[in-house]
Amino acid sequence: MDERLHEHAEIIVDHCTRVEPGDNVLVQAPTEAEDLGVAVMEKLGDIGATATLNLGSSRASRAYQLAMDDDDWETPEHVLAMAEKTDVSISIRADSNTFESSDVPPETNQARQQEMRPLMDEMMDKRWLLTQYPAPGNAQDAEMSTEAYADFVFDAVNKDWDEQEAFQANMVEILDDADEVRIVSGDTTDVTMSVGGNPTKNDWAEHNLPGGEVFTAPRPESVEGEVLFDMPVMVQSREITNVRLVFEGGEVVEHSADKNEEVLTSVLNTDEGAKRLGELGIGMNRDIDRFTYNMLFDEKMGDTVHMAIGRAYDDTVGEDNEVNQSAVHQDMIVDMSEDSRIEVDGEVVQRNGTFKFEDGFEEEA
Repeated sequence: MDERLHEHAEIIVDHCTRVEPGDNVLVQAPTEAEDLGVAVMEKLGDIGATATLNLGSSRASRAYQLAMDDDDWETPEHVLAMAEKTDVSISIRADSNTFESSDVPPETNQARQQEMRPLMDEMMDKRWLLTQYPAPGNAQDAEMSTEAYADFVFDAVNKDWDEQEAFQANMVEILDDADEVRIVSGDTTDVTMSVGGNPTKNDWAEHNLPGGEVFTAPRPESVEGEVLFDMPVMVQSREITNVRLVFEGGEVVEHSADKNEEVLTSVLNTDEGAKRLGELGIGMNRDIDRFTYNMLFDEKMGDTVHMAIGRAYDDTVGEDNEVNQSAVHQDMIVDMSEDSRIEVDGEVVQRNGTFKFEDGFEEEA
């Protein structure tokens, strides 16, 4: 087994989820990621945790969804009962075919998301982690060889997370006392929002591995302007390109996409919260230096900003502010490397991907 998998497993168990003896740990992975599942289970056994590994199949999941009637979806109470007894949830992604569920109708995905929401809410209250195994299907999406993709994944994952936390803390300090944030990119994106009273989180691989972002929640009613998400996004195994959203009073009042616009429409129509922003994130992981069609990595990429329509994370919303509720949380990315800037309360804090606390920052364009 690749020794880097053991390092990956150690970071998962010791740093990300901080598993202790006696913890009830649920590890979920597809069969493609069995090697990482084995390495994680070995580490959990050394610690003395009570652990189980569930190996899943995207083919089986697709078959089930296609066979179900959209009116028959119900929250799986037996799975919810297991979630309630779980202390730590570790989810590993890996694909042999990232388009396996591309023929599942959007309305079926929408119905399933609604009924799975109680399970999602329960898991969000646990110590949880999402990570990636470098599988061939994901390498193919990234247009890389399997070996090169494995190098990319491990470079982004197996790193000094204390050093990354310190770097990102500079941006946390800026946003924590902020009110208005403005994102400008070319002549296609100019959007403002208030983050006043909402805490900023430093993602140094506590829930997502890789980590590498700073994020908070906009006040839902405050978002105004237009955004062109110029990097593709994969939703329900379908590629959506050049998503354009127009916000008024915090809600999406216009939307379009060059490809698979109907899927975007379906997501926006999931519930009322899906029409509002639940997250503003700034990518700061410099070891992620290319787009790979994998949001777990792409949203952390340096020189990017991402925004998510739908659910806001509770810990990014102040006590006196509204938490945007939704069954969906869909991140989308804006390239900030050229002709772009981030303003915080009128001050430019990033220009063309370079932060004010980095060498090479230009006060004016």
